[in-house]
Amino acid sequence: MSTEKNLFEYNEDSIRSLDWKEHIRLRPGMYIGKLGDGRSPDDGIYVLIKEVIDNCIDEHMMGHGKQIEININGKEVTIRDYGRGIPLGKVVDVVSKINTGAKYDSKAFQKSVGLNGVGTKAVNALSTYFKVTSYRDGKQKTAEFEGGVLLKDHKETASKESNGTEVTFVADESIFKNYQYNFEYIDQQMWNYCYLNAGLTMILNGKKYVSKNGLLDLLTRKTNEDENRYPIIHLKGEDIEIAITHGDQYGEDYYSFVNGQYTTQGGTHLQAFREAFVKTIRDFFKKDYDATDIRASICAAVAVRVQEPVFESQTKTKLGSQNIFEGGPTMRNFLMDFLGKELDNFLHRNTATADAIKKRIEQSERERKDLAGIKKLANERAKKANLHNRKLRDCKFHYDDEPSGKDKETALEKINNSTLFITEGDSASGSITKARDVDTQAVFSLRGKPLNSFGLTKKVVYENEEFNLLQHALNIEDGYEGLRYKNIVIATDADVDGMHIRLLMMTFFLQFFPDLVRNNHVYILETPLFRVRNKQETIYCYDEAEKQKAIKKLGGKPEITRFKGLGEISPNEFARFIGPEMKKIPVVIDQGEHIQHLLEYYMGKNTQERQEFIIDNLRVELDMTEA
Repeated sequence: MSTEKNLFEYNEDSIRSLDWKEHIRLRPGMYIGKLGDGRSPDDGIYVLIKEVIDNCIDEHMMGHGKQIEININGKEVTIRDYGRGIPLGKVVDVVSKINTGAKYDSKAFQKSVGLNGVGTKAVNALSTYFKVTSYRDGKQKTAEFEGGVLLKDHKETASKESNGTEVTFVADESIFKNYQYNFEYIDQQMWNYCYLNAGLTMILNGKKYVSKNGLLDLLTRKTNEDENRYPIIHLKGEDIEIAITHGDQYGEDYYSFVNGQYTTQGGTHLQAFREAFVKTIRDFFKKDYDATDIRASICAAVAVRVQEPVFESQTKTKLGSQNIFEGGPTMRNFLMDFLGKELDNFLHRNTATADAIKKRIEQSERERKDLAGIKKLANERAKKANLHNRKLRDCKFHYDDEPSGKDKETALEKINNSTLFITEGDSASGSITKARDVDTQAVFSLRGKPLNSFGLTKKVVYENEEFNLLQHALNIEDGYEGLRYKNIVIATDADVDGMHIRLLMMTFFLQFFPDLVRNNHVYILETPLFRVRNKQETIYCYDEAEKQKAIKKLGGKPEITRFKGLGEISPNEFARFIGPEMKKIPVVIDQGEHIQHLLEYYMGKNTQERQEFIIDNLRVELDMTEA
């Protein structure tokens, strides 16, 4: 008893104080969100790049520096701006001491992105190598770090370089395991910075990015002019810029920004815009249209400048500020006043656009009413199905839950890890169900191959039992806001049938719920194709090259197993493939890529053209394998 008591004794020795770098390295998720290996656009390695660039953008916003250069060579990232440069006597402190920085002085950075000054320190702490150099008034000062620990504090020297700051870092591979940068994601980052800062030039590995028309350019790139119901409406005012159009796609498509920060999860500004847009349209047409009909098929970009913004996390993906500035108007009133005046004036001056908006709303209204009866029957069918079958094996934590309890941080982490696996058949779903984490992972089992939904109307979502039950499992019938799982993972066999089911499910989401794809909720589960083992070691391989490498490593004649289906993988083995290091590939739409054109090419009736594409790319793949 005495030994047990000593083990759990709570005294002064139980209390431990971490310094800033230890805390960041111990709890990196608090500072940069999820870690990841670079496969997802919200992985931490991209947040590291963003944190450094944000400081450069803040300099640009204050009128200092019109160009930012980013060079990525393997895992080494170098970012150079042409702002004022960090004051030379504070170079070490700014990147290594919490609560140090100019952003605490509102006069210096009135509408900055990174008010708390933690960003660059987090990059420093999470890098195996970090170097910062400030060029200022003919002098330069450099400091080098490893894991946040100062390696060398260089003396000030003379310099002929233009003023500004240069940061080089290598993200720590012990934290970001097996990571690599996906330049498609960084490309989107560059464009977003330029759209929010018209006239700024970004240069990534020699490629130049610049926007002259801000959010108008963003929406022009994101939409197809031929499919837009009317030319893009572009409105600008003090601390606000908005671009709006309507198309024929399903869902609502928004791009929201605060002080140059892409708020992927929206926040008070986006909610205020959605409300203000509905009210302005109702007031203009003097008709109480349903809000869902007004916003159906909208594509809009909203950017605001807020004094000392409050975000709901360090990664700044969701705005929590209620006011534009202290003592100023609420976000809701600010947007109401702006749209109530500027959009109303625009519609009075542009009657053709007003007529096009009215026709789009009335079309949505007709479609909604036509679906009403079908939806009612489908809802009843879904309720009955939930009672009598086990298509859905649910989890305890859901994405639409509010974190509660003593440890809200842990609860929030579980909510953000909430996952729905969409599997084919009882065998695969059985393996995942036995191996899953019941707190955060749910399983939905498909019966046979789903319907090819390309070109079909949303009526099929309610008439097709599989689609209807899946929609209810996700809780997205009334909109994206009710989504119950942060991650939707399509898990199919690694064979022709499995690939076909995967493609059909991707088509379903892109056709009817594109918001889920745009907001990085849909993934493909990657499971090993081979198991190579001897009596001493087991290696799981995801392609032929890894298999050959494993055979060479183990030597002799190791046992080789080819997994053709998920059901062939035992639950004990499966647990490691859907655990913390799960390999899941996000379904991503490139900037400027139009969903309907994409689906038409891959799922439409252009059989010959698609066949030629497959043959040509198969030849390329074979050539690469042979090489």
